[in-house]
Amino acid sequence: MTAETVQTGEFAGWQTWPDEPFEHDAAGPFYFKIDDDGPVAAFRAQRKHMNAGGVMHGGCLMTFADSAIFTIARDAMGDSHGVTLTLTGDFLDPAREGQLIEATGEGVRAGGKTIFVAGIVKADGNAVLRFDGIIRKVRGSR
Repeated sequence: MTAETVQTGEFAGWQTWPDEPFEHDAAGPFYFKIDDDGPVAAFRAQRKHMNAGGVMHGGCLMTFADSAIFTIARDAMGDSHGVTLTLTGDFLDPAREGQLIEATGEGVRAGGKTIFVAGIVKADGNAVLRFDGIIRKVRGSR
């Protein structure tokens, strides 16, 4: 898989994974970049991300966190591919349509084939989800 740099729009200069059908087409698109403070993943909340109560569906936030752990662990992943072993989250506040949703975090520990990640998702700067994930490096790409 090859990341593609976005050329136009709100996320111009960010990268995305167009070959990732679920994250790019169905759930997202999700974007990422590496800035001075480290890796950042983001997307703009749309109606398709909301539940019947008018706030972002928890499954959408967890899907985004699942994608974000790979952005956060990018350096530790190297050229490897990986799968999510575990992902846990604490919902802190609702996110709403139109908000900029961003995830940041850190690789807590990386050794051998296992990478531990901790992070936070914010909606327009307000914390909405705290998450922890574990990635297992695997061989092959598909």
